[in-house]
Amino acid sequence: VWAYATAVGVRHPKLFEKVANHIVASKSLDRFEPQALSNIVWAYATAQVSHPKMFRKVAKTAIQRKEGVNNSQDIANLLWAYATMG
Repeated sequence: VWAYATAVGVRHPKLFEKVANHIVASKSLDRFEPQALSNIVWAYATAQVSHPKMFRKVAKTAIQRKEGVNNSQDIANLLWAYATMG
């Protein structure tokens, strides 16, 4: 989704919806690296695609990570995405 979020003039709402639904249904999101979590929500915010369930699940996963989210870029991307999407 990152590539579609950054492509100028390209919109794929069905793709974003399917990916978000897959993330919401995933039982293994806790295995995602912090960068992957931040890239997911960053892409959705950049593309202005709202999916509240997916945003909640990513937030919950990031907060519950044993190792935390320690990279300043990952933290900035997460915060920007949530601030942008409200």
